[in-house]
Amino acid sequence: MQTFMGENFLLTNDVAVTLYHQYAKDLSIIDYHCHLSPQEIYENKQFKNITEAWLYGDHYKWRAMRANGIEEKFITGNASDYDKFLAWAKTIPMTIGNPLYNWTHLELQRFFGIYDILNEKSAPMIWEKVNQLLNSEEFTVRELIKKSGVEVICTTDDPVDSLEYHQKLNATDDFQVRVLPSFRPDKGLEINRDQFVAWVESLSMISNTTINNYDDFLTALESRVDFFHELGGRVSDHAIDTMMFADADKIEVDRIFKQALAGEKVSLEDEKKYKSYTLVFLGKKYSSLGWAMQLHINALRNNNSRMLRELGPDTGYDGMNDDLVAKPLCQFLDRLESENALPKTIVYSLNPRDNNVLASLIGSFQGGGIRGKMQFGTAWWYNDQKDGMLDQMKTLANIGLFSQFIGMLTDSRSFLSYTRHEYFRRLICQLIGEWVANGEVPNDPDMLGEIVQGISYYNAKEYFQFNGVLELEKG
Repeated sequence: MQTFMGENFLLTNDVAVTLYHQYAKDLSIIDYHCHLSPQEIYENKQFKNITEAWLYGDHYKWRAMRANGIEEKFITGNASDYDKFLAWAKTIPMTIGNPLYNWTHLELQRFFGIYDILNEKSAPMIWEKVNQLLNSEEFTVRELIKKSGVEVICTTDDPVDSLEYHQKLNATDDFQVRVLPSFRPDKGLEINRDQFVAWVESLSMISNTTINNYDDFLTALESRVDFFHELGGRVSDHAIDTMMFADADKIEVDRIFKQALAGEKVSLEDEKKYKSYTLVFLGKKYSSLGWAMQLHINALRNNNSRMLRELGPDTGYDGMNDDLVAKPLCQFLDRLESENALPKTIVYSLNPRDNNVLASLIGSFQGGGIRGKMQFGTAWWYNDQKDGMLDQMKTLANIGLFSQFIGMLTDSRSFLSYTRHEYFRRLICQLIGEWVANGEVPNDPDMLGEIVQGISYYNAKEYFQFNGVLELEKG
């Protein structure tokens, strides 16, 4: 029996232990998709207490607390931070089997040196000890990032964002971690949402472009992509809850755009045409700049309308969608490929049913002399746990090239979530260790260690090419 979350946590054979401790453990982190605040990084935020660091905005924990019967006032309501922490401590013993249980204790161990089990009994002591550390200069946001060995952070940014804090961070000499913007134009694609017209007006202002028609709109969008690129942005991200594709010409799309700009709703078929044409336009632009395009597909958002009215979006009321993805995704990628304009692309689905579909589909579009140009993205959101990660990696290995996988991202709003990279790296090593133990793979530490290091760090470093670009930009 192993010690609870001891040195060899998740590692059950000698090969796995060797691969993790000798090859994976000390590598830097490239977090190419997250939801951290560049403002908080620039201002070097200091958390008042562990509740602010742990529970503010963390809908993973909120969902678990609701399932444990915790009243909403102790989750998102007006209870004190201490009472909210106690409610989380009460919930934690009930989360065994959920990754939250391991993530919570990894964060206590790695950041704060606390190896006690969190529960109602230990909560007062842990509250005092962690808060004392958080109030010291060694535990500001930037120091937490440094402690985690992070090299690059890609935040998620709307095209109408000023990127003020990215500019300030780029000019900062005392913080060497690169904080780069990612282009997330969802609000410009969701033509039937009530906020669409207001968003176009914001785009017009930030781009200094009068937008009266679809050509004006594309000009404004393109100018923002160029602005992101100037600040080191090399990644786009698209939340595509329902993957759709329809052929259209620009004249049709201009009509659709003007209809929406007049405040009218458009038909589903017209929505498909608008989104398809706009995504193809953006894909071509990304390709011309050498960017990577991320497609996050099949989330079903804001399922609880009452709680949406009370708390707003991103508060723990989203789930998996089950729309079909293969045909429209293939049509979209093929349209770009047919024009020799398919960028490096990473595809994710929130529904693990789609794993084999995505892993097989991307194989039809590999090429161009780029290793792993098309990526089956890491297990995302609800799949970001041991079984989900292993299923994704096994599917990729079965159908594609596991060795060219660009690995883990945090997809998190928490500065303490970098321990998830450790969790992921341990699972890589365990999976390969099992293959060796079963006689499926030779026990060649040099070969296997190189693969582990590639998936943990070097593949992403080569894929995104952040460092060389930034060295030139920094002069």
